[in-house]
Amino acid sequence: MLDSILAGIKMFFDTFGATIMLPIIIIVLALILGAKFGRAFRAGVTVGIAFIGINLVIGLMWSSLSEVGQALVTNLGINRSVYDVGWPSAAAIAFGTDVGLAVIPVALLVNLVLLVTRVTKTLNIDIWNFWHFAFLGSLVAIVTNSVVFGLIAAAIAAAFALFLADWTAKAVQHFYNLPGISIPHLTTAPGVPFAILVNWIFEKIPGLRDLKADPDTIRKRWGLFGEPVILGLIIGLILGILAFAFNVPEGQSGMVTISKILGVGMNLAAVMLLLPRMVAILMEGLIPVSEAARDFMQRRASGREIYIGLDSAILIGHPAAISTALVLVPIAILLSLILPGNQVILFADLAIIPFVVALFAPLMKGNIVRMIVAGIIELGLGFYIATGMAPIFTQAAVDAGFEMPEGAVEITSIGDGFLWPGWLFTNLTKWLGGAIGLLVIAVLLVVVWFFFSKNRTAWEKLAGAPAEEE
Repeated sequence: MLDSILAGIKMFFDTFGATIMLPIIIIVLALILGAKFGRAFRAGVTVGIAFIGINLVIGLMWSSLSEVGQALVTNLGINRSVYDVGWPSAAAIAFGTDVGLAVIPVALLVNLVLLVTRVTKTLNIDIWNFWHFAFLGSLVAIVTNSVVFGLIAAAIAAAFALFLADWTAKAVQHFYNLPGISIPHLTTAPGVPFAILVNWIFEKIPGLRDLKADPDTIRKRWGLFGEPVILGLIIGLILGILAFAFNVPEGQSGMVTISKILGVGMNLAAVMLLLPRMVAILMEGLIPVSEAARDFMQRRASGREIYIGLDSAILIGHPAAISTALVLVPIAILLSLILPGNQVILFADLAIIPFVVALFAPLMKGNIVRMIVAGIIELGLGFYIATGMAPIFTQAAVDAGFEMPEGAVEITSIGDGFLWPGWLFTNLTKWLGGAIGLLVIAVLLVVVWFFFSKNRTAWEKLAGAPAEEE
């Protein structure tokens, strides 16, 4: 009976999709918070339109970078046993397991309990990205041979995402001009420790600590060539040349090659221009909800602050985030070639790199040089995490009935296979046993959250919150 209900919930969300369900959620939430129907309805429709636009632009970037990545891999002759199948495949795997069916009610319950008890300020309405919690839970269920332990792991992962969202909220709101928003997204939030570490190292090195490399500084110094659109065009042309100019298929004319190179350049220039415009439309829709939430809390909870948790897709249009990601694409492919012991070959998930680095920007004040260094460290470590976790990732795929790509021995994705939370959850439960491992993870989270709550201003400053927010 319960399985049928959970399957029905999953089918409902899958059938209608984010661009339909998110407007409905926004409308209902705005009405609950006291907004008038007309204002709530307009807000919901505007948010839905914005996400349609964001998805279209991301799709353009996805197709361009995937084609570039495959060409670069072919040119370099890279051959590995672990294939990158992309985050959509990982999401399908996550929701195809026993843990995946139950993750939506479990994560919502965790969020509501923590919100009501004032542990968190974030209300996570990014329901489609609950698959990250399901994926971590599915991996734990495999190593412990227990669906119950998998569900507990998914619940802890949901709480962990809320903590990271709260921690970085002030920096996100200020840097991206997104009042009342936080990012409980487990592709993006795990990059926070890398950004903090790299910032600390840079601040210790004379000369480097004074290096300004944010988009505004680059624009002032480089003039036309520092404009985000022109930067996108230049980076796209360089990627196109690396991908298509050095290994031209027999019989293909030079005009076709030039067309491919120019196409990548124009596509990425378009991404640099269009993504910020789509985010501006999104904010137009979210402002009424944020205002209603603020008024609601002032009337009923002594002005208590609540954040609306959203997909990190709203962050990646910033010039610092997208420029960093585009530079990291060829670097990531080079790393897959030169890192000793790596078994991962990148294909489908290169376009997710902007999501991985998006939270670097507010922590590093948009410094592209620092962001690239942090990205190299996170991705470099990620290759070893993905190589080590590939057997478990592959087993989860088999359990979910996922069809393996031709020639692939094992599979992974940058979206979750490269990131340290999955490694931490699976290895602690494998080494210590399910119950003890999950207890250790839960205790670690409680301890970190305790220190954060005791000195929130200092932690937020560490995560890039501006001085005026203290």
